[in-house]
Amino acid sequence: MKLTVIGCGYLGATHAAAMAELGHQVLGMDPDPDKVDALNKGRAPFLEHGLDELLAKHTATGSLRFTTDHAQAAAFADLHFLGVGTPQQGGSGAYDLSQLHTAVRRLAPRLRDGALVVGKSTVPVGTAERLRQTLAEHAPPGVGIRFAWSPEFLREGSALADTLRPDRIVLGVADGDTSSEAVLRSVYAEPLRRGVPLIVTGLATAELIKGAANAFLATKISFINAMAELCERTGADVRQVALALGHDHRIGGQGMRPGLGFGGGCLPKDLAGFAHRAEELGADVGLLRQVEAVNRRRREHVVGLAHELLGGAPAGRRIAVWGAAFKPGTDDIRDSPALSVADALARAGAEVTVHDPAALENARRAYPRLGYADDPAAAVTGADLLLHLTDWPRYAEADPAALLRQASVPQLVDARGTLDAERWRAAGWTFRALGRP
Repeated sequence: MKLTVIGCGYLGATHAAAMAELGHQVLGMDPDPDKVDALNKGRAPFLEHGLDELLAKHTATGSLRFTTDHAQAAAFADLHFLGVGTPQQGGSGAYDLSQLHTAVRRLAPRLRDGALVVGKSTVPVGTAERLRQTLAEHAPPGVGIRFAWSPEFLREGSALADTLRPDRIVLGVADGDTSSEAVLRSVYAEPLRRGVPLIVTGLATAELIKGAANAFLATKISFINAMAELCERTGADVRQVALALGHDHRIGGQGMRPGLGFGGGCLPKDLAGFAHRAEELGADVGLLRQVEAVNRRRREHVVGLAHELLGGAPAGRRIAVWGAAFKPGTDDIRDSPALSVADALARAGAEVTVHDPAALENARRAYPRLGYADDPAAAVTGADLLLHLTDWPRYAEADPAALLRQASVPQLVDARGTLDAERWRAAGWTFRALGRP
């Protein structure tokens, strides 16, 4: 099929490449000429495992192209996916939908009769219906536009796999709109043939499924981190608590990893946006506000541990930080717990040096007050404290005996729970981990 993807950030560029991999002819549209130029050269403007290879593969054959022109996108196909970003409003938990509404208003006058527009952006419930009305208002006279909603469920670092081999596909369509459902079944024919579950529902339900999924994932993370706080007060081991809970088929262990908490451009924003919209509708979301509070508290707890290990006075002390990205496998630093902790300690007067395998350039631009090192050992040189804040695999492979000679004071806080405590302690390090004795 021929289709377009409007908006080519994390979601849109990944979706465009995946659709080309499924055999479709794809034109991506984004107003940023630098981004479009990079994508047409087979390079993503962000780190996502396998994406550059897929972009290069399909741009070389011509099955995937990118443009800045709305008119070209509208003329290319009659199926258009919306992957426009919906960031959090400054000073509010609400979504900023301005880019999404602008994209729809610019696209609508150029659409042909019978075109199908499919939303994929994460939005508060009720947005799809408003966008459907906007399309109708701005479409050419006599032109009928169909509208549907098919939310994404991507994890940064494995977004391509999540698109090509999803856990489920959700199609939100208006009552009686069997034609839009048929088109989307054709788009996803390959994963459906492999038995991926398909859920067909209304527009509002499709929006809520996405919001509820991220809210629940955030709740699982904050729940196990609340248990970690209890473990630290009792001498229990939160890893064993999580392991035992994970064997209960009603609970499951996936996503229930204790540590520094969640960050990035999805879970924090989507949890806040979901709760904000629920409160606008008069629903009680006190549980979700507590989930947010537990997540914030994890960062404060690590800052407090650093103060404690530095004798209550971090000013003038040297701190090494391993990790800047909000999680391994990406260069995304949006709402990064690691950088939040590093910045808090720098503001307290510490000399903080950060290493990350992928996100250093992004971190340098966003946090110029911090110091940076190009390898983990250089970050540790002369440090009074090492903080492990993003669990890249290379950190678990580091040699604590060799690093002992680099550090001024060999003490470590493992805020991600993935380092071998016995190995580090045997090498002579003072080792602290969240939720563990």
